[in-house]
Amino acid sequence: MACSCLSEDNWFALSQMRTTTTTTLQVEDPQIIGPNSAGMPEYRLEKVFPVYAVGVSEPDPNLIISVANTASTLGDPIWDAVKLEAKLEAEKEPILSSFLYASILTHDCLERALSFVLSNRLQNPTLLATQLMDIFSDVIMHNRCIQCSIRLDLQACKDRDPSCLSYCSALLYLKGYHALQTHRVAHTLWNQGRKVLALALQSRVSEVFGVDIHPAAQIGEGILLDHATGVVIGETAVIGNRVSLMQGVTLGGTGKEIGDRHPKIGQGALIGASATILGNIKIGEGAMVGAGSLVMKDVPPHSMVTGIPAKVIGYVDDQDPSLTMKHDASKAFFKQVAISCKEARSNGAVASKDDGST
Repeated sequence: MACSCLSEDNWFALSQMRTTTTTTLQVEDPQIIGPNSAGMPEYRLEKVFPVYAVGVSEPDPNLIISVANTASTLGDPIWDAVKLEAKLEAEKEPILSSFLYASILTHDCLERALSFVLSNRLQNPTLLATQLMDIFSDVIMHNRCIQCSIRLDLQACKDRDPSCLSYCSALLYLKGYHALQTHRVAHTLWNQGRKVLALALQSRVSEVFGVDIHPAAQIGEGILLDHATGVVIGETAVIGNRVSLMQGVTLGGTGKEIGDRHPKIGQGALIGASATILGNIKIGEGAMVGAGSLVMKDVPPHSMVTGIPAKVIGYVDDQDPSLTMKHDASKAFFKQVAISCKEARSNGAVASKDDGST
């Protein structure tokens, strides 16, 4: 699924937004509403941007247009939060001050800070940090789709990963985020015909982060790769917006066939840890695949599948389970499944007696 770009005016408005609600437009400076359990400041950013936060599945285009007509000199709220968090961390942990200044505080925007972080994580004797920095900066600074996606992905980490302390920590330390943003650059290079360089980045990401995403794979925005270790995404895989994938997920083929051979994941889907999804099949919008499942057939939208092979065991109430990250069903749900199975077995036994079979 190709990234859908905003117009230049609307993207400017999007990057300028401060704080909004779903019903009333408000533009104000970011405010700290108190420390969280980890001692980091909490910001009024849940509905900034507009973001794919829990309960906010789609940006309101009318809201974006309204902001385009009112926003002027306001800054980038995600980047503002990252800088403030970095300053506080530098004061709190002086031993990290040089690292935080070099990685974040010396840069003028999120794009350049991310380029610095990725280039230093992925450098080796043949791919120098300065060379990688130039590559990342050149691609990201000239691609508005990526500029939008890096923010929505960062917000996804903050909203959906309870262990994510801050935007700053996600930018600096979460390898799922790093692997995903490197893929976005590699995908752009692949589409530009620079396939050897794209594959070189894929190889380094696999070595450094333990995440293997083919540069040709198409990935939407607002994506969370939680933990990310062992994630494998094949060449013709397509992932929609607002999808969450846990560690060990494989989106693979079923043999040596060529052409379109990998899964298509609908928006809002939640893929559990170590789930294996094989072949050119569709996982419907808002579906949930249970941990450890083997999926080789299409999955209906908003259904819950689990097992080897995976079978539909019910349907989820959430429009986008990827946002709520509720991997388990309720006790009442499993009770209903157990009752249904018992009734089915009883009906089968009655039918057998009626047929005279043993």
